[in-house]
Amino acid sequence: MQFKHPEILYFLFLLVIPILIHLFQLRRFRKEYFTNVRFLKELSIQTRKSSQIKKWLLLFTRLMLLALLITAFAQPYFEAKDTGNTGNEMLILLDNSFSMQAKGSKGELLKRAVQDLLENTPGDQQFSLLTTNGAYWDTDIKSIQKDLQNLAYSAVPFRPDFLFTKAEAKSRRSKDVVIITDAVNLDSKNVSGLGNGNPVYALVPEAENRKNVSVDSVYISQVMDNFYEVTAEMKAYGDFKDEMPVSIYDGNKMIAKTIIKFNKNKETTAFNIPKKDFHGYVSVSDNSLTYDNTYYFSISKPEKAKVLAIGESVKNSFLARIYTEDEFSFKSSELNALDYNSLQNQDAIILNELAEIPQALVTTLKSVYERGGNIVVIPSGEAKMQNLNNMLGSFGNAAFRGSMANERQITKISFSHPLYQTVFEKKANNFQYPKVSRGFTLSGAGLPVLAYDDQTPFLISVSNRIGNLYVFSAPINKTNSNFQNSPLIVPTFYNMAQNNNKTGISAFTIGRNRSLVLDAQLSADEVVSVKNNEGSFIPMQQLLDNKVKLSFGDYPEKAGNYSIMRGSTLLKNISFNHARTESNLNLDNTSVLDKFTKADSVATVYNDIKSSRTADELWKWFVIGTLVFLLLELFIQKFVK
Repeated sequence: MQFKHPEILYFLFLLVIPILIHLFQLRRFRKEYFTNVRFLKELSIQTRKSSQIKKWLLLFTRLMLLALLITAFAQPYFEAKDTGNTGNEMLILLDNSFSMQAKGSKGELLKRAVQDLLENTPGDQQFSLLTTNGAYWDTDIKSIQKDLQNLAYSAVPFRPDFLFTKAEAKSRRSKDVVIITDAVNLDSKNVSGLGNGNPVYALVPEAENRKNVSVDSVYISQVMDNFYEVTAEMKAYGDFKDEMPVSIYDGNKMIAKTIIKFNKNKETTAFNIPKKDFHGYVSVSDNSLTYDNTYYFSISKPEKAKVLAIGESVKNSFLARIYTEDEFSFKSSELNALDYNSLQNQDAIILNELAEIPQALVTTLKSVYERGGNIVVIPSGEAKMQNLNNMLGSFGNAAFRGSMANERQITKISFSHPLYQTVFEKKANNFQYPKVSRGFTLSGAGLPVLAYDDQTPFLISVSNRIGNLYVFSAPINKTNSNFQNSPLIVPTFYNMAQNNNKTGISAFTIGRNRSLVLDAQLSADEVVSVKNNEGSFIPMQQLLDNKVKLSFGDYPEKAGNYSIMRGSTLLKNISFNHARTESNLNLDNTSVLDKFTKADSVATVYNDIKSSRTADELWKWFVIGTLVFLLLELFIQKFVK
């Protein structure tokens, strides 16, 4: 037992006063002799003994009364169990990622968590609250009430360790940490370090319905004379037995609708839309998460891709049959007649079996690559390996390591590579594989596109996100290979020449930091903006002669259809979508929170903290004891003779 005012205990010396009074009253009686009457003598003895007992009882009650009263003023208490954390500051980590859109027994998980905070946080409680994309420092619940009620969902995954480190950087004080999350995609490393000397409470709201459907991607699967065939790929998480409607909108106008049934967890459905500018979305409706039900995309009117082949005219002839006038602006040039000034305007440049590649050409090609152009390298059998590697060294660490003289078959196709994503409906096993008589061995960090039967690459790709470098490991002239007669020749070179900034679907994933290069000549102080009806932002931009390179980073904050504007002039329509990282609600990992104190509400947290850190005050019991002995004294005075 401890005392808040131990100095008051010095007043216990006052207990000596009733003792002295009692001793004074118990002094010896003087003998007075009266008539020798036996009865009166015995009565006197009995009265004297009764009086002494009464005085001893009164002394005891008065001593106890005074002692209890003095002790009550000293305010005795038992120390709290968790007194070491009494000075902790409160830190609340609130998950507002998209998975918190799921519905629990009382509504959406995030909205219910916010309501719990508003109803059960004491008005005088100071705390800091951090979400995945925001922070409120040293505040109280009334000050942020409106902000919490309007709190939006975020595409940023919930990472408690990152948020806690952010709070530690601001204040090194010990903290009471409250984590409110559904634990979707949560890993043990995401909560490491939180419990080191800091009490941590975990509130885990649970979704009642874990089934969810998301529109994962949209792509052009076929180009016809007057129509595009657009395919939407969707995923189902959970068992969906009912048919589900899927719609496609151009702007706010629905132009087609179909029904899809999930016989497996991934299904596709196709729409035919007019071959013109398109600025809309594909939408599905389910009774779960809403952020992944809509996929925004834009299609711009196709522009002819500019393709230049550098090499002997005879060897370039097969390319002229692929790059037809209706879709491409194709030119062929011998190396000695090459116009270097025209290279910067090309979308794709093919080096077709050049015996030597000049350094001036390499420098220009690197500039085209950095501006979003595609470079295709077909080596010559007479080329020197050192010359080839000097050229490849400007684009990365891919390199030719040696020559191969034995015949090899090209047997492996990377069906998931962007070159072939829309070419094959399914993986081909009985394909007529082409072959090569002699060539080189490729190594390095290039991504294999086609490979020989010994797993060494025949074709690799290197990308800087806006431009691509494609490198063959062998000459593909008809003397050395039958690749020109293979069904692969057309889709391979056709897609190599496509510039995604000019053709195809324009749909960016927010946060992936993909860049876009546009044909636009801007002055030094001129900028382009990205806007729609709900807002606008200015992306990072870099001037590249007659082009501008845009980088979007984590913007925009909201998915949708946008337009890239130069003042009031439309440069390009563009669309943004959130990554589908929160779509699978079955990825909740609540076990990583087991080491923390589980709570079912915010009120439980505050009650637990208060009870564990509040000292057990004893003064009221001593006051009650004082009153008891006071009543006992009155009882003795009245009834004890």
